[in-house]
Amino acid sequence: MKTIKVGLLGCGTVGTGVAKMLIENADIITKRVGANIILSKIADIDKNKDRGINFGEGVFISDSYKVVNDPEIDIIVELIGGETIAKDLILLAIENGKHIVTANKALLANQGDEIFSACEKKNIDIAYEASVAGCIPIIKTIRESLAGNQIKSMTGILNGTCNYILSKITNDNISYMDALSQAQAKGYAEANSFLDVEGYDAAHKLAILTTLSYGTKINVKDIYTEGISKISPLDIEFAEQFGYKVKLLAISKNWGDSIEARVHPTMIPFENLLSNVNDSLNAVTISGDRSGDIMLYGYGAGMMPTASAVVGDIIDIARNIMLGSKGRIPLLSFKMENIKTIPIKPVDEVFTYYYFRFSAVDRPGVLSKISGILGTYGISIKSVQQKYRKSKGMVPVIMFTYKAKEADVKKALSEIYHTDIINDYPILIRIEEIDDEN
Repeated sequence: MKTIKVGLLGCGTVGTGVAKMLIENADIITKRVGANIILSKIADIDKNKDRGINFGEGVFISDSYKVVNDPEIDIIVELIGGETIAKDLILLAIENGKHIVTANKALLANQGDEIFSACEKKNIDIAYEASVAGCIPIIKTIRESLAGNQIKSMTGILNGTCNYILSKITNDNISYMDALSQAQAKGYAEANSFLDVEGYDAAHKLAILTTLSYGTKINVKDIYTEGISKISPLDIEFAEQFGYKVKLLAISKNWGDSIEARVHPTMIPFENLLSNVNDSLNAVTISGDRSGDIMLYGYGAGMMPTASAVVGDIIDIARNIMLGSKGRIPLLSFKMENIKTIPIKPVDEVFTYYYFRFSAVDRPGVLSKISGILGTYGISIKSVQQKYRKSKGMVPVIMFTYKAKEADVKKALSEIYHTDIINDYPILIRIEEIDDEN
């Protein structure tokens, strides 16, 4: 029986999970592939950490370059992370004719063009299911199951840390900082959680999905990105009173000659299935012109869910090796020569619904003045409530709007802020309605 050798770069949480799966599930993997997939070499700077696995003599080394340069290894699995040494090792592995599996969304989102071009040039397969949404097969779904569809839009909860924090604020009525502390204690958030809570992790994933869906070059820099650190329990409470949940959403819409791609806290109605995705779970809805709407749901992070996606990629490449096939599925869903640059709309050009909260002076005429300024910029009010929770002479005024242009909204809120009727900059949360067609 043929043997396919794997070299693993990085044996932290996910790397340990991959090693466990390849060793403990070896029998079922062999039966499905028709070959023995052997973990030939593992490189990690911490060789002495007890990972609860018997790797065998000589498997564990500290020099990643020895793994990449080993002529017997067929597949390199990169789980180091980051955009420096990981990139160098991947490019060297490609030059050496080795197929690649990676979970490195930041590297693919920021420098993927170079990596995918190198793979295309050398006729090398690269698989990266674990880079987006953990064990959810979103990349396989877009590249294979929906390959005959024109993808119209995607909306996803792509960061488990943010979803956990928002779920705790919503369900337990605790502060953002308390929810973040709980997320860190459970291992859902790193000590430095900036990339997660400020939306950048989700933006990296959205950049990859947008490329796969629409055939555009990877472009993370133009994705509008806003995190959850300014979301208060008060706004979450008001949202619930009006039939909405607050989620950090990654939103992508295909307008043909342009793309909408943005990540920010969003209100969605209770009847939207995404509103019921809680704790650290992820979910993505995709709308195809022939498939209609579908939703994928599951664990977006963690040792074994992510390892499951990585091992699935290893098996896909092993099957290709068995058949002597390379490049059967285009690396970015579209053939490289058909990928073009489709501009991402600036957020100021986006039209959507809005929630505003003003901390307003409690006196007659305030509502009419706010409404008048909004009307000047063409912003129509759907509903308004004045909540009598007076604090230092101020009361919250809540407004929901019909669709409005972001640029007009910003101008209106700035003008309202500079009046004498409010004491703080207005709170803005965008809304995605369930019947909102692109």
